[in-house]
Amino acid sequence: MVFAKADRPEEPAEDVLIVHRSDRKGPGGHPVYSDETGIVQAEITDRGEVRMLASGGHQTHAAPLRVRPVGGPGPVPG
Repeated sequence: MVFAKADRPEEPAEDVLIVHRSDRKGPGGHPVYSDETGIVQAEITDRGEVRMLASGGHQTHAAPLRVRPVGGPGPVPG
C-alpha cells in the first residue's frame, strides 16, 4: 500500500507498506491484508479498492493513495 507522506516534506513524498493476505474476509467479503505487526489491516478487492480496518479502539488510518501487488505489473488504482 502506498501512502502520502505529508508530515516530512524533505523526504520522498510516499510511504510504502508491505501487507500480506490473511485467511480472513472483511465486511465486504474480500480478503483482509495486514502488515507484520497486525496493526494495519485492510480489505482489498480484486479491483484495488481498499477499506481500512481498525485493529484496536480509537484507531483511524489514512487512506492509501494506491495499492499494487509486489512484483506486479504496476499500480492498481485505489
